[in-house]
Amino acid sequence: MIRQLCLTSAALALGTATAARAQSAPDPQAPNAEASTDIVVVGSRGTPRLRTDTPAPVDVLSGDTLTDQGADNLTRALSALSPSFNFVPAVTSPSAAGTRPATLRGLTPDQVLVLVNGHRRHAAAVINTNNGVGRGTVPVDLNTIPASAIERIEVLRDGAAAQYGSDAIAGVINIVLRKDAGGGYASLRGGATERGDGGTLAAASRNGFSIGNGGFLTVTSEFRSRAHTNAAAVDPRFGRVTQRLGDPRSKDANLALNSEIPLGANITAYAFATAAGRFTESTPLFRLPNVSPGFYPRGFLPLIRQRTLDMGGAVGLRGAIAGWKWDLSDTIGYNRADIRVANSVNTSLGAASPTSFDGGGQRYAQNIANLTIDRKVDLLAGANLAIGIEHRYEWYKLRKGEPLSYAGAGAQGFPGYNPPSPVHVDRHALSAFLDAELSLLPGLDLGGAVRYEDYSDFGSRTIWKGSLFWRPAPFAAVRGAISTGFRAPSLQQQYFSTVTSQLSNGVLVNVGNFAVRDPVSRALGASPLRAETSRNYSGGIVLTPMRRLDLSIDVYRIDIKNRITFSESLTGPAVTAILLANGITNASQVRFFTNAADTRSEGIEATLHWSAGKASTGLLDLSLGYGGFRNKLTRLSTNSVLPSLPLLGTTSIGVLVDSQPLSKITANAGVTLGAFHLNANVVNYGPFRAAPLGTVQRFGPKTQVDLTLGVDAGKGTRFDLGLLNLTNVFPDQVIGQTDGRLYTEAGGLNFNGREFFARFSIRY
Repeated sequence: MIRQLCLTSAALALGTATAARAQSAPDPQAPNAEASTDIVVVGSRGTPRLRTDTPAPVDVLSGDTLTDQGADNLTRALSALSPSFNFVPAVTSPSAAGTRPATLRGLTPDQVLVLVNGHRRHAAAVINTNNGVGRGTVPVDLNTIPASAIERIEVLRDGAAAQYGSDAIAGVINIVLRKDAGGGYASLRGGATERGDGGTLAAASRNGFSIGNGGFLTVTSEFRSRAHTNAAAVDPRFGRVTQRLGDPRSKDANLALNSEIPLGANITAYAFATAAGRFTESTPLFRLPNVSPGFYPRGFLPLIRQRTLDMGGAVGLRGAIAGWKWDLSDTIGYNRADIRVANSVNTSLGAASPTSFDGGGQRYAQNIANLTIDRKVDLLAGANLAIGIEHRYEWYKLRKGEPLSYAGAGAQGFPGYNPPSPVHVDRHALSAFLDAELSLLPGLDLGGAVRYEDYSDFGSRTIWKGSLFWRPAPFAAVRGAISTGFRAPSLQQQYFSTVTSQLSNGVLVNVGNFAVRDPVSRALGASPLRAETSRNYSGGIVLTPMRRLDLSIDVYRIDIKNRITFSESLTGPAVTAILLANGITNASQVRFFTNAADTRSEGIEATLHWSAGKASTGLLDLSLGYGGFRNKLTRLSTNSVLPSLPLLGTTSIGVLVDSQPLSKITANAGVTLGAFHLNANVVNYGPFRAAPLGTVQRFGPKTQVDLTLGVDAGKGTRFDLGLLNLTNVFPDQVIGQTDGRLYTEAGGLNFNGREFFARFSIRY
């Protein structure tokens, strides 16, 4: 796999990458202009701004800040630093364990648009089938990008579909890759939990090379191996631990390349590419001894092994002619996931059953061709106009498992993929946009964007955005935005079909996931999916009372119609009759995708940044963040075919609006005194509700503290020692659990407990 990954990445680098618009130098008279990480490009196609001058809130996290964290992957580091970002502890479902869901503002993972160097990142192939946060979504896998390849991450906390297209309802995450033309970095990290499990070894390297006259090539690689963690208690039914509850066993190999080459005549060629391979081993629920006494007289825990290959990148040219800047690019993305089931059995096959199965796989790819032109306009205090066109093509394939994996009852833990008809579908979308900014006078800016998109399977839609930024005094500014947006159903949400094992009111059952076009779904009340539509309102203030100190407070409201989500798992005599009439014998419950709900999300977010000192005497950087989130239903449709069967019930509604923290507080401090460095993170996760056993339970707030102490050892070397979850805090336990699974897969705090790590790094 590693050799295949390196060869594929090298080939991809020659023909793929994505465009990062050249950054103009910040105004040296502006507040905090000396902090290069305060300059942002996301949210505007004009001159890059300071984050304190943007019409919508933007968090800026430097690459050095990310790599200085004790976390062993990118999403965990982001969760410790951003109050609006949540990394959910989803661990048992192979779909969630292989591609861990992350969210903004308490919405779903697929309502966040991810960009790399300013261009759309592809989603994963695998749809999340668990009963936790992200249920029924197809997220972008952030952990395929090495953290040490990143120059900075910009988190735009505002609707931006009119600027960037479908999915940007909760916000946008723009990952900007490093542009090193020399030097390098390498690190080695090891760690484990206090229980002794979760042993982790991670290695990373980065090198920059100069190419021609002003060009560069930056190459970053990363390898990570992590043993599984297990917070399960003794199963009182058997007097021993039978379950596994924690991070899956995993191995990752990631590669990233970023390059630019000036060609002369105001033209620059650019490219970037990423490639990643991952192996994960997760576990569903323990099977009792009576399930297969001939094979497993003491019961058994199936092992779900997923192998993922992910590749992405783009190639492009940018330049200037007759006062216009132009940018032409082609972006590709591909994700493949294959599943194998081990330590299992198909009880329908009796003694002839194998104990391991090929469960099938999923494939997804996209290609985007984009042309954007923009220019400055000499109007009033200054203006900028950008126009662009874009074509997107995507396809999705669901590969069947081997026949023995889905015959009869199917393989325990993961019946193989067996769609009623072959799934290999595609679609294309054409879009055009106009994005304009106008300064009426210095310190008073208006912005507007309009976008038209036409999907081959959903028709067309026009969306828009308007924004205002006003600085009435050097130390104070107000800002606001209003926008409309949409999110088209993914191909996976339209065509995914298989049987999965799920907990239903605390009981393990096989649930049939059927496409909305399937006769079973239609007979139970399914209707063709529609695109989600949204309207986003935001407003806030920004205060910069002194040099290196800024405070922002923003409020927002997001109204979303036709939320796309899995229905409730429907059961009962009517369901059984319909399943049997369609020849389905390996499922007792049914669910499908539906637009049955509208929601409203409201919240307040605040951030404070302060830095002090000098490199010669000592440095202090302090950041505080708060996010308060409220989600509620504003419409719930009934089942027009079978009114007695609700399209969304307690579990589904809870996952949609209640299963993430109602608030989050982050406090991050970095102190440098001579050769010594101290990083401290404090994160308070607010309360949330979930129904892991069918009854809604409230889970209380929890606070996690992480500490890292480092020392420079000379010649660019540094040693770090750290503690994650210093106080060894865990989420509240599930009331009424009887199998040793103490914690629910919701909220924000994981259940690994205290972790220790050591790291050696060198810069050269």
